[in-house]
Amino acid sequence: MKLVDVLEKLSNACGVAGREEEVRDLMKELLKPNVDEIREDKLGNVIGVKKGKKDAPTVMLAAHMDEIGLMVKNITKEGFLQFAKIGGIDDRILIAQKVLVHTDKRSITGIIGSKPPHILKEEEKKKVIEADDLFIDVGAKDKQDAQKMGVRVGDAVSFDIKFTRVGKDTVVGKAFDDRVGCAALIETMRKLSKVDCTIYVVGTIQEEVGLRGATIAAFQLYPDVGIALDVTVAGDVPGVKEVEAPAKMRAGPALTVADAGLITHPKVLRLFIDSAEENKIPYQLETGMRGTTDAAKIALTKEGVPSGVISIPTRYIHSPASLLSLKDVENTVKLAVATIKNVSKYF
Repeated sequence: MKLVDVLEKLSNACGVAGREEEVRDLMKELLKPNVDEIREDKLGNVIGVKKGKKDAPTVMLAAHMDEIGLMVKNITKEGFLQFAKIGGIDDRILIAQKVLVHTDKRSITGIIGSKPPHILKEEEKKKVIEADDLFIDVGAKDKQDAQKMGVRVGDAVSFDIKFTRVGKDTVVGKAFDDRVGCAALIETMRKLSKVDCTIYVVGTIQEEVGLRGATIAAFQLYPDVGIALDVTVAGDVPGVKEVEAPAKMRAGPALTVADAGLITHPKVLRLFIDSAEENKIPYQLETGMRGTTDAAKIALTKEGVPSGVISIPTRYIHSPASLLSLKDVENTVKLAVATIKNVSKYF
């Protein structure tokens, strides 16, 4: 299966943080042909193992399976669904979004509604409508009707966006944070045949709500080196200053020097840069981002794990739909493969 087809499957799947089942099943299926072992831990991380030489270093290669989304918080007597946000979501992007409410019976289409703009007062029009004042309309006539449809408090809600190719190397889709990292992880393992180091390839849960899956996976595995495959803000759009978000789409993977949770270990950063330059892979360096990744928790495991991040520059992350260049994904895979082949030279 081509990389773009893998990304499409993963992007279209639902995996709101804490409800990653659909993505987890895909990860197991797609990773299994290229690892020696595969299992699921107690909380739902997918862990594959590709065995290397006995005395060689071990590498944890991680990408998170979960996505931002919503969760049903209350059903009003009129049949509207009030919700909680799962992960970092800007209230401004919620109004009028088409969503899917994932019940035990089926997925139900809904629209995020608000007070109609036609009847807003002038001062109201200038304000961002907060999530607590929004609701999901599934067309139910009352609470009992919504319950008959299968809706329950705690049901996950995802944005209803389908993967689309919009240019020669450009795609749009849901949950590229971090399904593109998952796709890159799968393709990396497909391209690695014999390796010196043992690779623990991990699809982590609940990254968007506190890096939880990586925390417990790294504790189990305690690797010698940790690498997270994730996305970063592509700042090459109107209104964004280069100092705010320097990474650009189509300029290659971004290597984190430091972010809000991690200062990349110097040996890991050198490993990344040398691997990129030896193989003529374009790359960017990034520092000062306010967010962080699974690598922050991997690095703090037990006595410490030298860790770093390879990121795909992606536009409009943490919104219903994102946009990226497939060329950046391909170069991320090339860099991940080259890095893993070089690990034994540095550790």
